[in-house]
Amino acid sequence: MNFKDNKAIYLQIAERICDEILLGKYKEEERIPSVREYASIVEVNINTVMRSFEYLQQSEIIFNKRGIGYFVSEGAVKKILSIRKTYFLQHEIDEFFRQIRLLNIPIEEIVSKYNQYIKQQENK
Repeated sequence: MNFKDNKAIYLQIAERICDEILLGKYKEEERIPSVREYASIVEVNINTVMRSFEYLQQSEIIFNKRGIGYFVSEGAVKKILSIRKTYFLQHEIDEFFRQIRLLNIPIEEIVSKYNQYIKQQENK
C-alpha cells in the first residue's frame, strides 16, 4: 500500500478498510482479516494495524468477538457514509470551492464532469 505523508498510516489503513466495507468486500456481521493477516496485506507493522482496528472499534465500525476475530458492525456502512459526509462538508468542500473559484471553472463544467464520472461508474 502506498501511504501519503500528510496523514497517519493507521488512519489511512482504517480508511482503506472502510473503503473495502463500502465496496462490499467485507459485509456487515462478517469477519475481516486478523490483525496479522491485514498487516501482511498492507505490509506494515502489526502494531500499526492494531491501532487501526482499535480506532475502527471505537468508531463502532468493527467489533471484536473474543477468540474469534474482528467483524464488521451492523450499520457500519451507514455510519461510514455519515462520518465521511460530515467530514467532507466540514473540512474539504471549502477547499473544493476555493479551487473552482481560483481556477475560474464554470459550475456547468463541474456538473458535466460529475455526470461523466457517474456514467463511467455505472458502466463498470
